[in-house]
Amino acid sequence: MMAKTFVNLTTAIPGPKSQEILERRKRVVPRGISNGTTAFVKKASGALVEDVDGNTYIDFAGAIGTINVGHSHPEVVKAIKDQADQFIHTGFNVMMYESYIELAEKVTELAPGDFPKQAAFFNSGAEAVENAVKIARKYTKRQGIVSFRRGFHGRTLMTMTMTSKVKPYKYEFGPFAPEVYKAEYPYAYRRPEGMTEEQYSQYLVEQFEHFLIADAAPESIAAVVMEPVQGEGGFIVPTKEFVQGIYNICKKYGILFVADEIQTGFSRTGKYFAIDHFGVEPDLITISKSLGAGTPISGVIGRAEIMDAANPGEIGGTYAGSPLGCQAALAVINIIEKEKLNERADVLGNKVIDHFNQLAERFEQIGDVRGLGAMCAFEVVKDRASKTPDKEAVGKIVKEANDRGLLLLSAGVYGNVIRILMPLTITDEQLEEGLAILTESVEAVFAPQYA
Repeated sequence: MMAKTFVNLTTAIPGPKSQEILERRKRVVPRGISNGTTAFVKKASGALVEDVDGNTYIDFAGAIGTINVGHSHPEVVKAIKDQADQFIHTGFNVMMYESYIELAEKVTELAPGDFPKQAAFFNSGAEAVENAVKIARKYTKRQGIVSFRRGFHGRTLMTMTMTSKVKPYKYEFGPFAPEVYKAEYPYAYRRPEGMTEEQYSQYLVEQFEHFLIADAAPESIAAVVMEPVQGEGGFIVPTKEFVQGIYNICKKYGILFVADEIQTGFSRTGKYFAIDHFGVEPDLITISKSLGAGTPISGVIGRAEIMDAANPGEIGGTYAGSPLGCQAALAVINIIEKEKLNERADVLGNKVIDHFNQLAERFEQIGDVRGLGAMCAFEVVKDRASKTPDKEAVGKIVKEANDRGLLLLSAGVYGNVIRILMPLTITDEQLEEGLAILTESVEAVFAPQYA
């Protein structure tokens, strides 16, 4: 076991203060709101988090991909404080503020496509997806929406309908929104035997076009909504051929192509938008999470003629595009450029993937290693021959990691994937220590003699 430089555990997890607050939580907060760890945070900076008992953790969860620029980055904190000194909120639909316009200018410039674009801002990722659906329907005068198996788009009625994982997101929460269809998304690790990845992608593109004949008339489909890399679904990376194939079919039938960049956006994959890896120009892009570095803000970016289809008052909301969120987002974009976080994501991703591959050489329970940029994961199975998902083992690894001072998350429709969403501002030394703790946690589950 390596000596810890950044992690400092002075109590068991949870410590006495966290235990006390946990008891209060049980009385007043419903159990339907889940938690990754049993500790309560006191403060956080960069890639380090301190709980109320004084324990310090390395963060590989990043608030589920929200903290790409790190916890409480000084420039983000200053931007929020400066804005709060001026005014906190007026409601953009009551009295406008320049930061909304400046942010719209920035994100439309960054988004792919050499055509006029506009942006509208909201509060959460789910709300961005909801509004992308509204805008697509308004523009096309069609109702149908296609999402993909294993995709995740949110917990509201519409986005829950579009999401694939039944438990815990959909079970007994129906009936669901109508006119939503699911198409197949490539999962190379679990493709049919004897089929190359290229053949598999081509087959799924062909099946998608067949789906538009057999299951839903293309003339009734307003939009196809795709995560360029599936997040909650298990960090599944499609081929360029698949994404371009679906995009070309959308163009053929006048269907809008929507890239859901809520988890993938703002440098996580080594580019501002993950869709940039695939050589297509979406009609609409949804953004949130790391856009605001922890402040609630989301948005839809799109072709100007599509975004302009809605009449005044038909999109928006009381807190949509709040001044605090806009200023935080402007600071985030400045940090990404100044600290070269797109390039940093590639460096971090290469290190993580190399480490995962070394783990896979030791443990046959690691069935697959995958990722794009710093969006990395490995899939845990009973054995490589059967590829049977092992959700229980992943739960044990996550708990071991948390108990050893590493904040870690699982993912995947089977719950058997370990995903890494560390802040891109993490230092090399912090990354190395975090990976060492992850290794210890894997060893504790798969090879107790190492623990």
